[in-house]
Amino acid sequence: MLVGDAPVRVGGAASPSITGIDFIELYVGNARQASLYYQAALGFRLVGYRGPETGCRDRVSYVLVQQGVRLVLTAALGPEGPVAEHVRLHGDGIKDLALRVDDAHGVWARALERGGTSVREPSLLVDAEGEVVVATLQTFGDTVHSLIERGSYRGTFLPGFVPASSGAGPVPTGLTHVDHCVANVERGAMDRWARFYLDVLGFSDLVAFDAAAISTDDSALRSRVVTTPDGLVKLPINEPAHGRRRSQIDEYLGAYRGAGCQHLALATVDILATVSALRDRGVAFLPTTARDHDAALERIGPIDEDLASLRELGILVDRDDQGYLLQIFTEPVQDRPTLFYEIIQRKGARSFGPGNFKALFEAVERQQARRGNL
Repeated sequence: MLVGDAPVRVGGAASPSITGIDFIELYVGNARQASLYYQAALGFRLVGYRGPETGCRDRVSYVLVQQGVRLVLTAALGPEGPVAEHVRLHGDGIKDLALRVDDAHGVWARALERGGTSVREPSLLVDAEGEVVVATLQTFGDTVHSLIERGSYRGTFLPGFVPASSGAGPVPTGLTHVDHCVANVERGAMDRWARFYLDVLGFSDLVAFDAAAISTDDSALRSRVVTTPDGLVKLPINEPAHGRRRSQIDEYLGAYRGAGCQHLALATVDILATVSALRDRGVAFLPTTARDHDAALERIGPIDEDLASLRELGILVDRDDQGYLLQIFTEPVQDRPTLFYEIIQRKGARSFGPGNFKALFEAVERQQARRGNL
């Protein structure tokens, strides 16, 4: 499928055995406090821990789970080292989009044969609960993809981590799995990184949006979405397009100091209940307009949800040729205007609609103008 004029290639190289997203690791300034936010505000449950008490001397990590979403929050224990340097440069942000694979050695070797760059050769991690093979590949900016081959591992997360819990007893908010993660890259780099996923990791093109489709009077972006053939891993890649003023992608690249993950989309089966629960816990969402909702209904026709409730919560609706989807964005979850979250519910739709994409682009731009960065 193609919207706009970006080149699309359907079916990349023979797909390696990537079977989903295993975990998302964020490097943060204070993992203990961040873990409390993700528990209290987003409804995650603490299940694992690594730190000085487990023999790890340079960092501490908290593993949080909500149904099929697994986040790892990692902070440095001193001012030196790769975690501290990453946070100094980028602020809190996603470091590792870890991919679940059937054969870490095979995926890693094929990726290197096709031009990929290795960060970590395949290594075997073992404890009393079994073994896990881990390898790591470099991708856009300072982001990496760890390749996780779990086999029959029975432990909480990975060897080196111990089970953990908190007394908070967070109530889940209905988040079920990672729907997609969005990359922001420099102008002119989008097609190069799309080719990396097609040629090196065996992804396929799903849809593309040109600058005419996603623009305002002031700015624009181009986007290209790549996916594993089974659709379990989707990665939109955005780059700024020429406009009269700085786009939100430019703002992100400046604040993050380079390419990185702009937002993580978390799926739900009841977006009205999930967004209501998140709002009640203090999660702030980008405001949308009544015009956005009226335009959506003209595009997509009848829907199951109550329009008044969608308007009240600011949830947008769009359609592809398979069905429709509902989406909303949070405000940035740290002080820099970088990482934020999307809540998404799919009602048959497998791709992305240009109407929501543009409306959400405009919502982010309004916040960007308020910050004086447009």
